[in-house]
Amino acid sequence: MTEHTRDDSISPPIGTNPTGWTDSGLTSNGWEHGTLRRAVIHGVRLYNSGEFHESHDCFEAEWYNYGRGTAESAFLHGMVQVAAGAYKHFDFTNDDGMRSLFHTALQYLKGVPTDFYGIDLDDVRQTLEDAIDDPTTLHGWRIKLDDAHPEASTRDMEYAEQLE
Repeated sequence: MTEHTRDDSISPPIGTNPTGWTDSGLTSNGWEHGTLRRAVIHGVRLYNSGEFHESHDCFEAEWYNYGRGTAESAFLHGMVQVAAGAYKHFDFTNDDGMRSLFHTALQYLKGVPTDFYGIDLDDVRQTLEDAIDDPTTLHGWRIKLDDAHPEASTRDMEYAEQLE
């Protein structure tokens, strides 16, 4: 962990033990990269509330903290593509654009642990594959984080706004 990805205000996961966390609590309350977990929490909540552009911004801002070839970079780049694809589908009815972004997301997410920082990536990957064939798969779908489907609050929107 580098000091610029440390964030001791981030809480432990709820009821899970995902990749990126250890119960030793030595750094960022147990997170290898506390700022990554913070971006995941806000990004997932915003995605689940239909705020796809803001979700994209959360993942993208954190992505810049990691070099090429790291699992963190691949994961974040993939999640940027997930949010952007949903944005294309829902806000622009551009399913060809969505498909292109989802194909790219699947490439980035390949090989990333299935429980990376609490996200159920098996479900994400399966949903992207299904949505490529049938975009309506996205309707009602929510990203699972720590075995829940959290929604955004005012705090999540404030976090995204300060990224601009």
